[in-house]
Amino acid sequence: MFSRKQKYFFFKLFSLFSIVRGYNILIIIIAQYLTSIYILAPQLSIKEILFDFNLFMIVLASATAIASGYIINNFYDYEKDLINKPVKSKIDKVVRKRTKLSLYIILNFLCIYTSSLVSWKSVLFFSIYIFMIWFYSHKLKRILFVGNIVSSILSVIPFLIILIYYKNFELIIFMYAIFLFLVVYMREIIKDLEDTEGDKLMNSKNIAVTVSLSKIKWVVSVLLIIVLIPLLCILVSLVNKLIYFYSAKLLLLYIYCSYICFLIIYTIYKIKLSDKKPNFTRVSQLLKFIMILGIFSVPLFFYFF
Repeated sequence: MFSRKQKYFFFKLFSLFSIVRGYNILIIIIAQYLTSIYILAPQLSIKEILFDFNLFMIVLASATAIASGYIINNFYDYEKDLINKPVKSKIDKVVRKRTKLSLYIILNFLCIYTSSLVSWKSVLFFSIYIFMIWFYSHKLKRILFVGNIVSSILSVIPFLIILIYYKNFELIIFMYAIFLFLVVYMREIIKDLEDTEGDKLMNSKNIAVTVSLSKIKWVVSVLLIIVLIPLLCILVSLVNKLIYFYSAKLLLLYIYCSYICFLIIYTIYKIKLSDKKPNFTRVSQLLKFIMILGIFSVPLFFYFF
């Protein structure tokens, strides 16, 4: 059906998609638009938001900046990933290093160009953001404790840029930002546990190498409990509302929150039992799923708040 060259071309595209973590970028784009529609600009119609040129440029600038960040991170972590992620590394190495660097420069240029169509403040913001991503990949990532925190903050910033664009500083946005920061931070710690073998061989100093496993599991469990407590409070409030006023939307939100709470409790249980790479990979996947569920809860919480 396809020629050899066509198959190689599609495989190369798949490799690029893997390098820039296309699925992660898609989730961030959805989060930005959901936040705009249901929280930051509810007075506007969905059509007005979807066809807002400036908003689209900001979302595009965010996507290209994040993609370039994944590329430079992949470039610096190439040798370590050969040990920690051999299958993914085989896919990623289809794209040559020179091509990666060229694409990195092009994406950064595209980010600055699209942001310049909005305002000079956007250019300044994304210029600093691009620099911080590079500085994290080149230097900060290797500093104990600092690397994970900076990585988590950089992951949340695209979510907050929409808040600045609309100049609508709703409390719920900061609640979501804290939720995302904590879940991403926990994932960073768990990913360190997944990559312990490569980090040891490359003499990298991170939490997984320098801190005992029992202490790391305790810290992650405590952070999960911190995330769980507000959700349990919301569940109690929903029960009280449902007793006096039945609503299908409130019932749906209650079921949705209950499921997230169950997943958090189950993740705490899995962390307690985890001691090998496959176990930590499973925990990392659970945390990512919890984060996605949190993002897609935005329309439901719009009706609640």
